[in-house]
Amino acid sequence: MAPSRLPVRRPYLIVAAYSGRILWLTSFLFFLPPLALLFYPEERIWALSFLVPGLSLGVVGWGLWRSFRPKSPATLSFQDGAVAVLLVWSVASVFAAFPMASAGRLTPVQALFESVSAWTTTGLSVVDVENAPRLLLLWRSLLQLAGGAGLAIFLVALAGSPNGTGLSSAEGRTDQLVPHIRSSTKLVLSLYGAYALIGIAGYLAAGLSLFDSVNHAFAAVSTGGFSTRGSSIGAWDRAAVEAVSIPLMLLGNLNFLTAFLLVRGRFRAVARNGEIRLLVVAAASAFLLAFLFVSRNLYPQMDKALRVALFETLSALTTTGFSTVSYGDWNGFGRSLLIVLMIIGGGTCSTAGGVKQARVHLLFRSLFWEIRGALLPPGALLVPVMADGERETAVTGGKIREVGVYFFLYVLALAVGTLLLAGQDIPLEAALFETASALGTVGLSVGVVSATATSTTLWTLTAAMFLGRLEFLVVFVALARLWRDFVSNDR
Repeated sequence: MAPSRLPVRRPYLIVAAYSGRILWLTSFLFFLPPLALLFYPEERIWALSFLVPGLSLGVVGWGLWRSFRPKSPATLSFQDGAVAVLLVWSVASVFAAFPMASAGRLTPVQALFESVSAWTTTGLSVVDVENAPRLLLLWRSLLQLAGGAGLAIFLVALAGSPNGTGLSSAEGRTDQLVPHIRSSTKLVLSLYGAYALIGIAGYLAAGLSLFDSVNHAFAAVSTGGFSTRGSSIGAWDRAAVEAVSIPLMLLGNLNFLTAFLLVRGRFRAVARNGEIRLLVVAAASAFLLAFLFVSRNLYPQMDKALRVALFETLSALTTTGFSTVSYGDWNGFGRSLLIVLMIIGGGTCSTAGGVKQARVHLLFRSLFWEIRGALLPPGALLVPVMADGERETAVTGGKIREVGVYFFLYVLALAVGTLLLAGQDIPLEAALFETASALGTVGLSVGVVSATATSTTLWTLTAAMFLGRLEFLVVFVALARLWRDFVSNDR
């Protein structure tokens, strides 16, 4: 029976090889925080916390690549890419947790939670950031920056491998700015790098230190939301800092294709984009509702009320997770509004999470098409179309069904996560808020996530962050493929 399974398992050698290559490249991230010792020599005690796991990951990755490297260039299918992405994200998260556990003095469960939160650009944290080593804070920000670009697409294209399509598709990034995946990815990284540099300069101009500027710029453009302060952006309580953060959050929220069109001056194509229209309508409506029913009643100064309403709603919608206030004083309407925004999420093929604005827009349009179709005379044919850049594209029933299935899975995961947290004696509203935040990779919290959170709570939210970042399909396809090839075939 073993020879019959050999052809089935041969693709996994290619998966192992390319996964090893990515992990080897990922290991170089571990050597960046120790470079900060030039500025903070007093933290040299933590250097080995990064160097040892970095070297270990490098050896593992290089060993896999050298052992299973294909003799001729090979392209990964979507199924192979799903397995590779699941493998890379899992292994990278485990290795990245070692510095968290050592420098952050966290338990293994807390360290893995913090690592997954960073890689998935969520921003939920159990670290006491006010007393944590600067190397650890920088490490979290670097992980968010890398995770925001997409670990696979970030590293595979740089390596020049011909397997980028399967991996980037598996991560849900199917829009290409240019025909070749490697050139497309380099352009994405150029935009991403430009965002980060602009952010650093902006925060410096707003009065932040270089260290705070770097960390918050990385967190903003990756829509990650980690902060070097316990009260996040609210620690400064400056309109200038918020004014820098908002454009960065919006840029991180944008589909990279949309950003590319903006750079090229194709504003008409951008204006016709359904995501952009939904973003404008949702942001404006949420801001107005938050101001009228929440902030103006809590903050007597008009400018403060307007700033809070604008910043908090945009932070939730873009899934960044920065905050300027505590939600303890917010009424149920305000917290529920944030939950809805976190579920909607950001742009497709961006650093943001959530259901994604393109899917929500399509669901609204499909409802319109159903009503319009019901009003047509017998025999009339309705062809659903949507703007795709500067052209109209027909929307198939299969596409609508695919989005409907995804939305169902998202709501199901949200319900299961909420019930699991509620079973930990967490109030239902708080459980729903935290699950929506983790599943949407947002990072806003009403206080459930802390150093005192139970292991069950952290495991539940870790799974939610992982599923939300890889968008269900990757995880399900990878697990189904592994089950078929290694379990059912053995019976």
